[in-house]
Amino acid sequence: MKHTAISEKFVLITYFVGIISIGAILLSIPAAWAGEGRLGLIDAMFTSVSAVCVTGLITVDTAQYSLFGQIVILLLIQFGGLGILTFTTVIFISSAKSKKVSLRNLQTVRGFYLDSIEFKAHHILSNIIKLTFGVELVGALLLWLRFRSTVGPGAVFHAIFHAVSAFCNAGFSLFSDSLMGYQKDPYVLIVIMVLIISGGLGFLIFNDLFHVIRKEKKRLSLHTFLVLRVTLILIITGTVLVAVLEFQGVLRGLGPVDFLVNSLFQAVTPRTAGFNAVDESMLSASSKALTIILMFIGGSPASIAGGIKTTTFAIVMLAVIKEVDWKGRIRVKDRVLSSAMVTKAMMFLAKAFALLNVSIFLLTITEMRGDPSIQFFDVMFESVSAFGTVGLSTGLTPHLSSLGKLVIIGTMFAGRVGLMALTIPLFIDREDMIDYPEEEVLIG
Repeated sequence: MKHTAISEKFVLITYFVGIISIGAILLSIPAAWAGEGRLGLIDAMFTSVSAVCVTGLITVDTAQYSLFGQIVILLLIQFGGLGILTFTTVIFISSAKSKKVSLRNLQTVRGFYLDSIEFKAHHILSNIIKLTFGVELVGALLLWLRFRSTVGPGAVFHAIFHAVSAFCNAGFSLFSDSLMGYQKDPYVLIVIMVLIISGGLGFLIFNDLFHVIRKEKKRLSLHTFLVLRVTLILIITGTVLVAVLEFQGVLRGLGPVDFLVNSLFQAVTPRTAGFNAVDESMLSASSKALTIILMFIGGSPASIAGGIKTTTFAIVMLAVIKEVDWKGRIRVKDRVLSSAMVTKAMMFLAKAFALLNVSIFLLTITEMRGDPSIQFFDVMFESVSAFGTVGLSTGLTPHLSSLGKLVIIGTMFAGRVGLMALTIPLFIDREDMIDYPEEEVLIG
């Protein structure tokens, strides 16, 4: 049991490290770079990690890469964007001697897909790939209709690149100013938002909605209910707050339609997407704080998005507001969340806070000690953006020291792979099978 669990962690981490390493090597060769001078190895590694972890933070302008380099980045985003669940499923299938998956792996995958859903590994993988490429293809077509008049000869590649980047919640853009040039183009911003939300909801949600629409199920699962409700609340609340906070700020002077669309976009993009239609450094302190909260929450489980996930946030908030019953459970609608589920959400949140605080602390050492002009708020913003695999920046990332870049690289990897690896238990200890006497500890 111990050997199997460690093997799962090892394969998971090794796969991502392998893809990142290949990407870094390809991006470091001269043919991948079209800018001045030569791209440094750390910058190539940074770009590769950011692409595979679908983060979007950059130390060099993506537009300065050659077509070959941009294709490499696109492929890295796609491989990373298919999600940890997809890759682990592929690993389980490819490592199995038959078409059946081991009980251990079955339980692990069902932990993501819920017991109520029939587990057929090849069907899950096939549906994920079909949905991913299908949505990206439609998104690319819609973007091409606009880019053909604004971009010119490279419209097709720009459309494909941005569609993949948006659906994968990567935030990489071939435009040096991200989407600020399209701030007054509702069409492009709406298409990008739809792609972001689709990628951030999760395949399980679409699967559940599909079965309900076809009347194969009478009702949505509690998981789908929580994801959709929390997502809607965050988008609406975020939009209203951005509109109020930036009415006389970065959104000042926009017409009614552009004002509404940009407020909505600023509420959607922090959910691990990373595109920006406004200058993030010009946001008010309140808007930056709101953005940090949205980046930390992120998207939904079994999706391409990062962050602690909407369901974790929902369970923790329910535990705080409604409190648990005498069995440690929480009632939601006509269902009950077990004490084990509540504990798992709390532990996940605690691990996220711990890893994030380490990143912030290290950046204060590597960056703020050498440059007093750097503000702590900017360091926190950058760390949360990296950890939530978002990609938004107030402008600090391109000016990071070599050590600072390594810290952000580690933060992106931890936010994308590390937390999920931590959720896989090493082994079942014999001591867990022994009941010990309970004893009270004072809290608060």
